[in-house]
Amino acid sequence: MPDATLADATAPVPELAARAAQTGSSPVRDILALTARPEVISFAGGLPAPELFDAAGIAAAFQHVLTEAPRQALQYSTSEGDPALRAAVAGRTTARGLSTADDDLLVTTGSQQGLSLLSTALLEPGDVVLVEDPCYLAALQIFSIAGVRVVPVPTDDEGLDPAALDEIAARERPKLLYIVPTFQNPTGRTLSAERRAAVAGVAARRGLWIAEDDPYGELRFEGEPVPWIASFPGAEDRTALLGSFSKVMAPGLRLGWLRAPAALRRACVIAKQAADLHTSTVDQAAAARYLAVADLDAHLERVRGAYRERRNALVDGLAAALPEGSRWNRPSGGMFVWATLPEGYDATALLPEVVRHDVAYVPGAPFFAGPPDAAAARLSFVTHSPAEIREGLERLAVALGKARGDVRREG
Repeated sequence: MPDATLADATAPVPELAARAAQTGSSPVRDILALTARPEVISFAGGLPAPELFDAAGIAAAFQHVLTEAPRQALQYSTSEGDPALRAAVAGRTTARGLSTADDDLLVTTGSQQGLSLLSTALLEPGDVVLVEDPCYLAALQIFSIAGVRVVPVPTDDEGLDPAALDEIAARERPKLLYIVPTFQNPTGRTLSAERRAAVAGVAARRGLWIAEDDPYGELRFEGEPVPWIASFPGAEDRTALLGSFSKVMAPGLRLGWLRAPAALRRACVIAKQAADLHTSTVDQAAAARYLAVADLDAHLERVRGAYRERRNALVDGLAAALPEGSRWNRPSGGMFVWATLPEGYDATALLPEVVRHDVAYVPGAPFFAGPPDAAAARLSFVTHSPAEIREGLERLAVALGKARGDVRREG
């Protein structure tokens, strides 16, 4: 009689789904693992400054809900989200210029989940999705898992090119445009009101959905706010707006929200029921309590002031840290600066030498859905103090100088 144990041990193991096998890990996450040593000054991660979290205020909110309403806060809840939290988000969204009712919103486990729900509700394998080039990395992962064809739309220093969008949309017949129009990740660029209006017009004319991702909009520390794409004519009935508490309260709460037209929102609610039933009840209740009793706007003013100083420290020090001929921008908010080294430089190849000097950035190449720019790099300015940023730039200058010397010797 055959040995069942031996047969089981030699039986072939079924393969992973192709979409899972072909989707790689996030290079940013991989770099963060390599630079987790406390002595490393990392410009790599998009991590909010932890010393600026209102830990006391958030702790008091949790204490309140667990003391005053523990049975509700620790119980299952509705998929749509905590009514008090949705009301608070609706009020803040309306105050920022986009009329929003409580029922227009779905609370999500971070805005990342919101994009996953949209992908489930809207996309079939083989559909075409348009993205800015370069694009937010995790969005590319979501679209890879969905099995869609991602088509990049060219950008310039002002963001996505609406004329190119129109031409590509006419040719490719996409289902969805994914865009981060304000302080974009990875570039820090902000799309002008004129370009936003043009994007809305293209979407209406070409018949596509827009996923407008806005995790950074409340981190503006210079200039005037620009209206959401969702508010422009032509976009109202076809835009899903994604927001997050990660950058304005704390990312550990894992709280976001999705505002979408009724039919799409209902489909996303069903997708969420299948994914996780609902977002953490106690986290939602604590966030709602915090928004009811704390002054989030005053907190954000402090955060924006600190980030402005840190942006200045980074941008003002790049000339001495990067090779002559490098270019970079000066974002008016958000968390990121986009730098491009001179022609012939490879930011990925240079990174190991940089990390050996206890400093880090993220190479720009993985952010591209089209042909990558090997010389590009993303630097985040929010995690470290101005003094630490200046020290990090000194290390970067030494690392890049040594790397350039090694290249010359090899040549």
